[in-house]
Amino acid sequence: MTEIQSAVLVFALLLAATGLGAIVRPLLPEEHKAQETVQLIQLLVGMLVTFAALVLGLLTASAKTMFDTTNNDMRSYATSLIELDRAMRDYGAELDDARRVLKSYTAAAIASTWPLEPHPPGDYPAIEPLKKNEDLASPELGAMLSRAQHAVRMLQPQDAYHHVLATESAARFEQLLALRWKLIEESHGSISYPFDRILVGWLLIIFLCFGLIAPRNALSLVTIMLGALSIASAVLVILDLDTPFTGPIIVGSQPMRDALAYQSR
Repeated sequence: MTEIQSAVLVFALLLAATGLGAIVRPLLPEEHKAQETVQLIQLLVGMLVTFAALVLGLLTASAKTMFDTTNNDMRSYATSLIELDRAMRDYGAELDDARRVLKSYTAAAIASTWPLEPHPPGDYPAIEPLKKNEDLASPELGAMLSRAQHAVRMLQPQDAYHHVLATESAARFEQLLALRWKLIEESHGSISYPFDRILVGWLLIIFLCFGLIAPRNALSLVTIMLGALSIASAVLVILDLDTPFTGPIIVGSQPMRDALAYQSR
């Protein structure tokens, strides 16, 4: 289920809970409609609203922090690609094939991670586009990096200058792979979905109580619908920020495109 589908489902469930409360209200005995009972329901709703607001705020802050971290790591990853390509270029013609593989990797990674954006020019293998609930650990992309890293490890430098460059290239490759696996783990998201369902349960109870105590007029209906829409949009933002490579809000591809442009010089 996509982020938008999840938000629409939450919106529909909240309205359904309100409608259930409105249906049950006329069926209740008169003693259940007393002022003391209504005040008790209002106190309970106030308590649940406070808890739900705190949890929504914490989830939003956590998802935004994770999104910003992933965005910064993507910039660091692109920078590592540039620095690795520079070291390999300085080494000389022995690493030209490895540099071409690294360039093809960068273009294929852009095309598969951001399939809705224009694909970069050039000749590179077609990789299955990234989908919902998938991570960035593409075996094809990993194999391309392994080939380039193998070429670096097989170097036999003939002088001190090339020895330094070979050591630097190997170290930068290790740094690049570490950043790649960090991005792969971050693409999974951090929200605990059982906890997310508990939050939705709280919200359903709140809107059920709204249906029990709200007067039957158009203004009340519109107000409840706007409240449900606001909460559904908050859920959409949280889920979207928690999946930084899918949905309407995603990590930008420009750092990787800048790295590809540098590799193409």
